[in-house]
Amino acid sequence: MRGQLALILGMAALATPTAQAQQAEALRTASLAATCAACHGTEGRAVREAAIPGLAGMPAPYLREQMHAFQRGTRPGSVMPQLAKGYSEAQIDRLAAYFAQRPAAR
Repeated sequence: MRGQLALILGMAALATPTAQAQQAEALRTASLAATCAACHGTEGRAVREAAIPGLAGMPAPYLREQMHAFQRGTRPGSVMPQLAKGYSEAQIDRLAAYFAQRPAAR
């Protein structure tokens, strides 16, 4: 019994740094996504009939493609072409995955 408890506690101690790292990464991604909220709505859920689309629930590959188009200047926009140029490839991947996992507004 004591050996099992020690094993469980030892495994929990090993998992803690990983869990903390995952939580920190999730917080960084949510903070990055929050920069989109002013135009695209909280968690990518735009209000109904908004001129700017919501991002929640859109497929990640589509979101990546659109961000790259803004970066290249092949998709027009008022502020997005400039904003998109400031994102790294890793940030675009994280944002695309984040918004793809969010339920779309009803």
